Amino acid sequence: MVPIFSGRQVPVSGITDTEEERIKEAVAYIAQRNLLASEEGIMTSKHSTTSKQSMASKQSTSALQQEETYEKKSRKVAIREKAERLSLRKTLEETEAYHRKLNEDSLLHAPEFIIKPRSHTVWEKQSVKLHCSVAGWPEPRVTWYKNQVPINVHTNPGKYIIESRYGMHTLEINACDFEDTAQYRASAMNVKGELSAYASVVVKRYKGEFDETCFHAGSSTLPLSSAVTPFGYASKFEIHFDDKFDVSFGREGETMSLGCRVVITPEIKTFQPEVQWYRNGAPISPSKWVQAHWSGDRATLTFSHLNKEDEGLYTIRVRMGEYYEQYSAYVFVRDADAEIKGAPASPLDVMPLDANKDFIIISWKQPAVDGGSPILGYFIDKCEVGTDTWSQCNDTPVKFARFPVTGLIEGRSYIFRVRAVNNNGIGLPSRVSEPVAALDPAEKARLKSRPSAPWTGQIIVTEEEPAEGIIPGAPTDLSVNETTPSYVVLSWKPPGQRGHEGITYFIEKCEAESQNWQRVNTELPVKSPRFALFDLAEGKSYCFRVRCSNSAGIGEPSEATEVTVVGAKLDIPKAPSKIIPSRNTDTSVVVTWEEPKDAKELVGYYIESSVVGSGKWEPCNNNPVKGSRFTCHGLVTGQNYIFRVRAVNAAGLSDYSQDSEAIEVKAAIGGGVSQDVCPELSDTPGGLTDFRGGMHEASQPTSKKDALLGSKLNKPTLPGSSHKLGKTEVSKVSETVQDEPIPPPAAPKGKSKSGPLKKKKDVATPSPPYDITSLESFRDSMVLGWKQPDKTGGTDITGYYVNFREVIGGVPGKWREANIKAVSDQAYKISNLKENMVYQFQVAAMNIAGLGEFSAASESFKCEEWTIAVPGPPHNLKYSEVRKTSLVLQWKPPVHSGRTPVTGYFVDLKEANAKEDQWRGLNKTATENKYLRPHFGKQLLAHISLFFPYLPPFLIQLTGTKEVVVTVDDDGVISLNFECDQMSPDSKFIWSKDYVSTEDSPRLEVESKGNKTKLTFKDLGMEDLGIYSCDVTDTDGIASSYVIDEEEVKRLLALSHEHKFPTVPVKSELAVEILEKGQVRFWMQAEKLSSNAKVNYIFNEKEIFEGPKYKMHIDRNTGIIEMFMEKLQDEDEGTYTFQLQDGKASGHSSLVLIGDVYQKLQKEAEFQRQEWIRKQGPHFAEYLSWEVTGECNVLLKCKVANIKKETLIVWYKDEKEISEDEKHDFKDGICTLLITEFSKKDAGIYEVILKDDRGKDKSRLKLVDEAFKELMSEVCKNIALSATDLKIQSTAEGIRLYSFVTYYLDDLKVSWSHNGNTIKYTDRVKTGVTGEQIWLQINEPTPNDKGKYVMELFDGKTGHQKTVDLSGQAYDEAFAEFQRLKQAAIAEKNRARVLGGLPDVVTIQEGKDLNLTCNVWGDPAPEVSWMKNEKALVSDDHCSLRMEAGKTVYFTITAVSSSDSGKYGLVVKNKYGSEISDLTISVFIPEGEARKSLSEAPKGIKKSK
Repeated sequence: MVPIFSGRQVPVSGITDTEEERIKEAVAYIAQRNLLASEEGIMTSKHSTTSKQSMASKQSTSALQQEETYEKKSRKVAIREKAERLSLRKTLEETEAYHRKLNEDSLLHAPEFIIKPRSHTVWEKQSVKLHCSVAGWPEPRVTWYKNQVPINVHTNPGKYIIESRYGMHTLEINACDFEDTAQYRASAMNVKGELSAYASVVVKRYKGEFDETCFHAGSSTLPLSSAVTPFGYASKFEIHFDDKFDVSFGREGETMSLGCRVVITPEIKTFQPEVQWYRNGAPISPSKWVQAHWSGDRATLTFSHLNKEDEGLYTIRVRMGEYYEQYSAYVFVRDADAEIKGAPASPLDVMPLDANKDFIIISWKQPAVDGGSPILGYFIDKCEVGTDTWSQCNDTPVKFARFPVTGLIEGRSYIFRVRAVNNNGIGLPSRVSEPVAALDPAEKARLKSRPSAPWTGQIIVTEEEPAEGIIPGAPTDLSVNETTPSYVVLSWKPPGQRGHEGITYFIEKCEAESQNWQRVNTELPVKSPRFALFDLAEGKSYCFRVRCSNSAGIGEPSEATEVTVVGAKLDIPKAPSKIIPSRNTDTSVVVTWEEPKDAKELVGYYIESSVVGSGKWEPCNNNPVKGSRFTCHGLVTGQNYIFRVRAVNAAGLSDYSQDSEAIEVKAAIGGGVSQDVCPELSDTPGGLTDFRGGMHEASQPTSKKDALLGSKLNKPTLPGSSHKLGKTEVSKVSETVQDEPIPPPAAPKGKSKSGPLKKKKDVATPSPPYDITSLESFRDSMVLGWKQPDKTGGTDITGYYVNFREVIGGVPGKWREANIKAVSDQAYKISNLKENMVYQFQVAAMNIAGLGEFSAASESFKCEEWTIAVPGPPHNLKYSEVRKTSLVLQWKPPVHSGRTPVTGYFVDLKEANAKEDQWRGLNKTATENKYLRPHFGKQLLAHISLFFPYLPPFLIQLTGTKEVVVTVDDDGVISLNFECDQMSPDSKFIWSKDYVSTEDSPRLEVESKGNKTKLTFKDLGMEDLGIYSCDVTDTDGIASSYVIDEEEVKRLLALSHEHKFPTVPVKSELAVEILEKGQVRFWMQAEKLSSNAKVNYIFNEKEIFEGPKYKMHIDRNTGIIEMFMEKLQDEDEGTYTFQLQDGKASGHSSLVLIGDVYQKLQKEAEFQRQEWIRKQGPHFAEYLSWEVTGECNVLLKCKVANIKKETLIVWYKDEKEISEDEKHDFKDGICTLLITEFSKKDAGIYEVILKDDRGKDKSRLKLVDEAFKELMSEVCKNIALSATDLKIQSTAEGIRLYSFVTYYLDDLKVSWSHNGNTIKYTDRVKTGVTGEQIWLQINEPTPNDKGKYVMELFDGKTGHQKTVDLSGQAYDEAFAEFQRLKQAAIAEKNRARVLGGLPDVVTIQEGKDLNLTCNVWGDPAPEVSWMKNEKALVSDDHCSLRMEAGKTVYFTITAVSSSDSGKYGLVVKNKYGSEISDLTISVFIPEGEARKSLSEAPKGIKKSK
């Protein structure tokens, strides 16, 4: 049966061929993995295959043979085939479902050349094939190029043949000619990227005049610089570099280009050179960070985004045929500016070291710049490929430069980055790593190396029977690969026995010297044979083991690893030594050093330089360099520099080396040759030089077909060079598998030593057991119990045998054996009995002498189901530690505990001469322990009872003995000591914890000598809590015990530490205070100090000494230790420690000043220093503040000091000067500014300045926002307190309640209430403020308005109330007055009056008419009369007086004359009153007429004379 399926079972529309191919390949991969990869597929046997082939060849009889085959199939085979078909269908369905939700990035990876095309040199008319093999997912498409032009097989049929079969891609060039001499490129591309591989083909022509033997004669037959060109005659190429790139400096994130012009002579247009770039000897592959370009005569290397990984020695090598030339220069990359000041630089070279399904180990290199503060550790970030979301992998910084990242999804690809952190903050992230998939290495290799041809999906099934589930065996070769303070990495090999299904692993750990194994991965099993363990205590020792698991169960554990101490196996390297600088060029210096001894896994070195006297160090390289020699570029000519070096490995950076001697930067005599220019002078591999002396040539041919590829020509080399420049070596790499050596067999354990034979002690068989009883009974089984024989035969009982027989009708049957193998306990369960049958039993004991006699037949027991089962009796009751008031009872648990475990024990006791009914319980509640310490004071009889007959009582004699004593010696060792004066020669000391022997305890050590014994704690801890007792054998129960509880452990540990490390008693810990002038005083006080006491002052783990910056003082009489600093600067942030040494005693006290604490202290010190400077001139003793006066005004005040007559004081508000009415006299030292009727307009920032020739000081007071609100609340409070009592006032409209305040502000909220209810304001009841009066107006009062009125003034925080009672007489009087005023108001309203229209004075020209009109009013209508000069005026033709409509009065004088001048009055009156409105009329004569009249008057007089 051969089921076949294809990857295209389900039609998919709307996708490209590439996607269809990817789906097909994915289905094939899943089927392979699930059915074939783990040896799940079962190969068909030869017999079955042969029979099926023969059946296929015989078509005529195939049907009959198939029927016969099916008839012969067994039922199991048919069921198995059906199950396989169902399994296959399920696999297909799962595969389709998987691809519906498949994340493409889970298996995708960029193309990778497994085999690159190789360059060839051929003769004309020959054919050549270029081969390459490419891996990638999806399957890359390969395109061939000739001189960067795609090859089209259709344009020149027969010339080129391109084939791709099973991952092998071939380009065949037929009948080569000179035009085929070119550079060929194979370009592989898929969705993850593109990768190219290059090869050159040189076609040579044979000339008749050229002797072919020259090709085989060796190097002596050709000139030094000759070779065969594509034209076929001896010549050479000369390669020169012009416009070369020099030593370059860049910064992270910038772009940079390196380039030079390449001149090749002779020039052959059809033959392009091969240009290759190298960094530190390694070829550079194009990537998103760097691209190489060739324009025909210029080579350029472009960096799109510089990183510190790009720093190094760059070399361009130009190869023309078999000649090449190269040029090198160094590129330095400086750190980018930190986003946080003082933060460390970014790490570099982040790369995955190890990838598995469960974790990926990431490594990186530490940066050279730490930002001025030591790096505390690193954070690792991960990002799934295809997303832009970064997540942090570790919660706390890790110091070791390797970290296993867990929590990954199997099959997904990830990129990583690392950030460094110090006290100042987190630095910039590193460059992201290359993508890596969470797959096992074997799985990843299988995916990359699988055939690229489509898999048909054919599965071959054998006729074998399916295997049952097999529990996997134990893993092998378990080892600890890596140990750091943060994690431990384990690796192992899968077991050989694991069945046909996948397995997972469980890891277990235990502390050394214990057997308490604990499973580490309780929730998620491990899928790969590697695992990283976290959360281990640093410094502790552990062992590890691994178990396998599958659906059949969990297998046995592997062998445990050796004891592993959690900690750094790799130490931080020591500092390099012997730093020697030497001159090189005008801007560079060569620095050499001696590598540190015993340094492991060195990554490289960082070199720093400093101008002498500057104290500022600058990094010379940001990428660690290997070797012990480096050229530092970018130095200033003529300056003197010193240098220092640090070594780097994964554990961290070493201390700085000692500073080198100073050297002046200038060119060495005869010019300098740096390592960068000629690495052959050092141990640097690669041979990349800027050698300008001659051509570098390849070897001569060794055969005609190789065409000169193997030739080797003589060439000049640099003096002292051990490398052959231009030499190309091809080494064959073969993989050798060597069997592991078989370890020698271990010596047999327990090998006896020869010695004299001892005579055996006489022994006998034991007596029969007795008291056989039924402990529990079931339907078909019973549990028997018995007591140990009285006589054991002089040796231990080794087992028991049980017989039973049926008893029918009182007649016993034949004895039958119940057990074939001896039982060691005093209880046994007999099965396969008959229900409701009566049985008898007998038991025999055995020892080394043989089997003893069987006991007598027991009483008859019926085999029936019991409803309850009780536990058996405890046994081996004994007593010890007898004291006057107490003793210790110990016993062993019952042999049979019933159907449930024993939950506790009860102890009964009675006096020796008491009756049996006088047993009494000793403990009210059951005890879980197998011991008890009762307290009493007489002779006692004790035993234990569990609802069974009592054990035989025994007499206890109360005696006294010595007690266990705990001691702590001078070395801090804690021990329990016991002494016994009543020992016999055979007595021994037996120590126990909680009455369990401590003989094999790894935490205790026992030493006995004579009549004394000592139990020593190796490392006392909380796990040692318990009762420690010492029994003396072969005595009358002599024993003693000591209880160690939690408090005792703490006391003993403190005492041990005090003895081991005596300390100087400290009265006051290290503290810091700021003195008056801003000085900083560090001080502590010891209880006492001797004259020999010494103090070391430590800052950030480095000792500091007295000098200009630090002043130290010790007062040994008082024990006060002080250190003074004038000023705190940024570099003074850290940890300060005073280390005391007084004889053997020592002590220390530390003070950590970092972060906010240090900044606060620094600000306080600077403030105190500025305060001291400020107080040298006029200053404020008390800064500006405010208070509210009794008049509710605001008074701004301040207190000044150290002033004189010339001192000026100026007030400002919002930076505008305030003019004051009075000048300050400073008599009382108080300056004030009074603000009357304070309101919102007075909000602002007030400032007062003191100044004279000694300086100035200022004080500001912000009265805005919350400060203004607080002040306004206080002002409103005072205004509310100034309110007068409420008073009652009657008005014409009603009754008014009012109160006066000093002045009113809108911020003062006023509310009124009547009889406890808030008043709702209407047109009849309203409130308001008039000036300083706050009132409540009640118009047209009624009896309902009587009651108690409350006015509440709210100042923003509290309310202030004023009350008045408007009822009774007060209301009556007020209401009567209101009525009176109301009538008066009515009279006033209706009385006659002149509303207006009459002027006060009228001036009119004589002869003119005067017309006046005015309105009058009154109810009833008023009577109107006129008066002139207080006499009644009657209307006539000259003066017309009239009234119309009862309200309009007309006054007309025709032809006004001077006689009309005078005072007129309009009188209006009715019954409510009268009113007079006066007006004055003045008649004037025009000036011309007056003069005329005057002149006519004398003439008349003269004529009359």
